[in-house]
Amino acid sequence: MRVAIFIGSSPGNDPTYADAAAALATHLAQRRVGIVYGGGHVGLMGVVADAALRAGGDVIGVIPRSLADAEVAHGALSHLEVVETMHERKARMAQLADAFVALPGGIGTMEEFFEVWTWLQLGIHAKPVALYDVEDFWSPMRALIASMVDGGFLRAQVAEQLIQVDDPDDLLAGIARWRPTAQRWSADSP
Repeated sequence: MRVAIFIGSSPGNDPTYADAAAALATHLAQRRVGIVYGGGHVGLMGVVADAALRAGGDVIGVIPRSLADAEVAHGALSHLEVVETMHERKARMAQLADAFVALPGGIGTMEEFFEVWTWLQLGIHAKPVALYDVEDFWSPMRALIASMVDGGFLRAQVAEQLIQVDDPDDLLAGIARWRPTAQRWSADSP
């Protein structure tokens, strides 16, 4: 099994983010769960890759050529794929992954998370999507999701399919128990 991790290319202001990212990556590696991520060596992305590699894990990076050329590509991964565009990166990560998890990050992390969650809603894939909470980072997101449901812009069924955890064992258990629900898409459904 491989999990795609969406996470910041910045370290963030709280060292707890790096500690949690390293702990999750180590946990996954120790359980022989491969990691697919954006291929960089910077910020929390680099923390995840380095921790998993130290623990003997399999880490696949997928990075656009423009970023690889700017020397942000990680040089010691199990495998690094260089693609031409960000769109290709996300599509390739989705092909390689069996599940997706978002940790603290910025707009790139949010964009990647929302895209794979949208793909789940549309039936483009049937893979688990998770928010991994560190120090209540995703609390505003959880409130926004509840507001979308309350406002009629998101079906409760879609919101309920999202795994929301703050512990590595809970993440793996959530992925193991997760089952896709039948997606019905129509013009009148949120």
